[in-house]
Amino acid sequence: MSDIDRDLLPEGLEDRLPQRAGAATRVMRALLDVMDAHGYDRVRPPLIEFEKSLASRMIGVQPRRMFRFIDPGSLRTLALRSDMTPQVGRMAATALANVPRPLRLSYSGQVVTIKSDALDPRRERLQVGAELIGSDGVAAAAEIVTLAVEAVKAAGAGGVSVDFTLPDLVDALAEKALPLEAGSIEAVRRELDAKDAGALKSAGGEAYLPLLYATGPFPEAIEKLAAVDAGGALSSRIEGLKEIAARVNGAARLTLDPSERHGFEYQSWFGFTVYAEGIRGALGRGGTYRILGADEPATGFSLYPDPLIDATNVGAGVRETLFLPLGHDSEAAAKFRYEGWRTIAALTLTDDAASLGCTHVLEEGEAKKL
Repeated sequence: MSDIDRDLLPEGLEDRLPQRAGAATRVMRALLDVMDAHGYDRVRPPLIEFEKSLASRMIGVQPRRMFRFIDPGSLRTLALRSDMTPQVGRMAATALANVPRPLRLSYSGQVVTIKSDALDPRRERLQVGAELIGSDGVAAAAEIVTLAVEAVKAAGAGGVSVDFTLPDLVDALAEKALPLEAGSIEAVRRELDAKDAGALKSAGGEAYLPLLYATGPFPEAIEKLAAVDAGGALSSRIEGLKEIAARVNGAARLTLDPSERHGFEYQSWFGFTVYAEGIRGALGRGGTYRILGADEPATGFSLYPDPLIDATNVGAGVRETLFLPLGHDSEAAAKFRYEGWRTIAALTLTDDAASLGCTHVLEEGEAKKL
């Protein structure tokens, strides 16, 4: 193996060097601080769990996306988490089962997948999220959407927009209002998601064609959705969407795509995607779901802020850094650190304050600007 090969990282993985690592910490802290301010307590699940546990708490979790291996101790299959939401569901259903509801939890950590997404080459991503356990009603959905918007704005996102969807729309309509044969439901879901009118008709979903056009800016799209003749089957969902939109109250641009399914594999009646100006792809997704095993309703979101971190101007807001010469007054240095200064101490007489990134030097107990 050559020296070059020895230092290569696997595809989809990267180092974050000091400035970018600092930006990542600031963004993560800003997101978590907003969640904490709204009463969401932080939890920290492990990086590795039994595969069965990770795959059995949420509908749509795909074990084939996880790195899996055998635990030498138990001889059972372990997996690196690809999503932290099922882990929070496990905690809510076990150790926190007797805590009063609604239970508000937040989390952050790295997740890893075997294959990257088409639009994002990363296989390791930072996930930050919040889960409201015990409710999947309109009030819970409204709280979660507004929390997500406030959090990404606090982390530096601008031009925030939120796209609403109804993940179980086909199931709700196929039951009675726009009946489908059991074997056609999945095909109709797929073609609606693909926005393919011809294939939708061929799949037996001609009655669902109006849903393809109930998309776009929320005020216009919700009226188009309301015009779909579904015998009142959509009325409660439409009223719920309007109430959630009213709670957002102009804090973000709202759009609607009621038949969007990609990325909402375990959501139930409501889902949403968060976007930001200048950020390629989605910043995160959320919605309502049920925790399997406990059969408990929940509402939450997961943010993947790496693109926001990459877009951060790492040169902005440089911290004042105080150079401490050899033999400096340690009590004075401690006082500056207490006040919020960053200090760098000399190790030799040749250490240079400017080359070490310092803005000031400690002289006679005072910070003198370089």
